[in-house]
Amino acid sequence: MSEPQRDLSKYIEHIPEEESSPTPRPRKLKSATKEEAAAEDVEDSGATPLFEQTVTRLFGGDRVLWVIIVALLTISVLVVYSSTAKMAYSYASSITSTEFLKTQIGLILLGGVALVVTHRINSRVYQAISPWVWGAALAMTLAVYFTGSTINGAARWFSIAGFRFQPSELLKIATIMYLSYQLSRRQDSIRRQSIIPTLKFWRWRERENRKVWAYGGYSIFLPICLSCAVIMPAHTSSAIIVFLLSIAMLYIGRVRWSDIFRLVKWALVALSLVALLGVGRSSTASGRLTTWWNVWTTSRTEVPVLKLSDTERAMVAMHDGGIMGQGAGQSAVRVEMTHPESDYAFAFFVEEYGIMLAMILLALYVWVFFRAFEIFKTCPKKYPAMLALGIALLITGQALLHIMVTLNIIPETGQTLPLISRGGSSLLFTCVGLGMILSVSRQNDEGSHTGN
Repeated sequence: MSEPQRDLSKYIEHIPEEESSPTPRPRKLKSATKEEAAAEDVEDSGATPLFEQTVTRLFGGDRVLWVIIVALLTISVLVVYSSTAKMAYSYASSITSTEFLKTQIGLILLGGVALVVTHRINSRVYQAISPWVWGAALAMTLAVYFTGSTINGAARWFSIAGFRFQPSELLKIATIMYLSYQLSRRQDSIRRQSIIPTLKFWRWRERENRKVWAYGGYSIFLPICLSCAVIMPAHTSSAIIVFLLSIAMLYIGRVRWSDIFRLVKWALVALSLVALLGVGRSSTASGRLTTWWNVWTTSRTEVPVLKLSDTERAMVAMHDGGIMGQGAGQSAVRVEMTHPESDYAFAFFVEEYGIMLAMILLALYVWVFFRAFEIFKTCPKKYPAMLALGIALLITGQALLHIMVTLNIIPETGQTLPLISRGGSSLLFTCVGLGMILSVSRQNDEGSHTGN
């Protein structure tokens, strides 16, 4: 055990003033060079070199997380450039693979700017604007059904100056921000008061249930329902992701297990109604479930290649990749797959670069979560701690879902591989989310957290 620090304040008044002055430094030998003397002066003064100060200011926060982000963005360039060859050489396309590459690099630069800017903004600002960001994201996601672009039977995008903007990607992060905001304000009483109303709606007028609605029903339960409801018609899997993230945020926010189970009951009732009424893309979800079940339960060896599902082709691609892969640009299955550059980016990566590098790629995504968990543990304030861990769960969880689809562990979801799959909205808002995590980490290092 270390020796306890002694209180020396009572001895300070007895120290003579002349003895407290620093001992003069011995004169340097004349043989010392000017460079050596200058270096010693900098070292003695404790000054930080200008370059190091600039780097710290521009790239503050967790250094390991910065390295992971750069690695994933570099992999994105390789994957998109090679996987878009099918689109570039299509007879119906006038875009070359080089132009696809330039577009991806441009998106990465835009995401990089967003990353640097958001990580310099203090979490206090994010806390203040959380309700407004969530409200705006909800409104835009709803508006896309009336004024947005419809592709592959789903209305998900706004087209702005040739750039397709998907507001549901913003709503994922906005929901985490909003729940962090609401839960952080209730930490003193969240274990004593319920926030999820009962399914027995005829009892809502009772005093106890009115208190539930006032405490958390209107401010937490309804926003979760609205976020899932506006995404569900166009992207069922994204709505499920938002719901699972909401469950995770309630757990992080120390909500009682009875409330969490009650929210799950509400979700099961809602899914039953959606399936019964055939709302949104429920028929597409049903078809994907059937395909997934058939792959597991029926023999597919006699099925012609042209009739294989994209998931089966992804499994073929991973099999062909083996341990070391076919080599960069040598994928054969990409020609048969519908979206190798987005929905099946991981399978494409395995085919070209092998299982060994794919395991390293998987480890990078898991590492993002563990770095954020360390930031969460060291953060002294509730809101930024919840925000960092919630966004990390979104990024790592979406990556794991994407990988599980390619392995046919779960049905097809259409979820991209964060930072790697081709897609401007996903890449941009993933960079924004990572910037928020780095903002919390930077403030941990600086000790500059304020608020809840």
